[in-house]
Amino acid sequence: MAQRDPRADLLRDDPFSRKTPPQIHRVHAGRDEGSLRFETSSPLTGALMQFLGQEAWEKPKHHSGRLWHFSETEKQHLRLAMGAFTLALGFMAVRGLTGLSSMGVSAWVVMLLLSMPVMFIAIGPAFLFHEIGHKLVAKKHGCWAEFRADPKGLQFGIVLSLLLGFLFMAPGAVMVAGLVTRRQNGHIAVAGPLTNFGLFLVGIPLWGFLLGLTGAFEVNNPSSLFQPTYVVNGALVWQAMLIDAGVYWLSANLILGLFNMLPFGPLDGLKVKDWNEQVFFGVLGVFAVLVFTMFTGVWSPIDVLYTVANPISGLIR
Repeated sequence: MAQRDPRADLLRDDPFSRKTPPQIHRVHAGRDEGSLRFETSSPLTGALMQFLGQEAWEKPKHHSGRLWHFSETEKQHLRLAMGAFTLALGFMAVRGLTGLSSMGVSAWVVMLLLSMPVMFIAIGPAFLFHEIGHKLVAKKHGCWAEFRADPKGLQFGIVLSLLLGFLFMAPGAVMVAGLVTRRQNGHIAVAGPLTNFGLFLVGIPLWGFLLGLTGAFEVNNPSSLFQPTYVVNGALVWQAMLIDAGVYWLSANLILGLFNMLPFGPLDGLKVKDWNEQVFFGVLGVFAVLVFTMFTGVWSPIDVLYTVANPISGLIR
């Protein structure tokens, strides 16, 4: 049997820290054998402090556990990213500060507060499950994988959507540590966009059934994409909110999937293309065709949902 290299005892708990000199201790004890642990600079460091610019990006801590495992730090970062993402989407729905001139202050605030839960339900899962898709496949291949929010990206996205009513945000990403092959790295990368495509397909019968069951399309003035009308004559039109949630669910998953399949920078497409060009062009092509035909009017999410919901609504009546 091969003997363990005694030089491994020279490794410190945090090889990136400059605070303490090298110490001799064992790192191959217990169930965490063969892993390195990374410590943060302060016990008070958290995702919120990082978001406010008070702390640097937190280094990940290795852990062992089940495939479906989320550390407390990861949960904190996910909550922060989801909250900031929802706020930015709310600003986008009311066209940012530019919407004040046409809507008025009170109507603008009301629409912002009503749009945020719609965006959270409709678009939040597109972002959340995209990242979870990366995480699960990475862990399946034996890697450590946890989501970390990007404070600067969140701040930029919120300010941009507030000022211009346009959203471009990098909420964060799943940090992966471990040795993988090019093929496995491609699997990890393509898992996110494929998750979005799966949510798009599931969303058609799911939201169609829900809208048909509630009779949402029987409302006189249903909401249209990017032009929500949730309050009419002082009354809340919850059916319009429900329709928008379904429409945004379908369109957001397609747009997010297409964007992440672009072969640039840290996006998933570059990793997938590096692994298998046929898979890359196949997945990219599916998203590109669906998004292009959606924006050119060949089909629309609201028409698809109406087609599914209409017979269900008729059966209920």
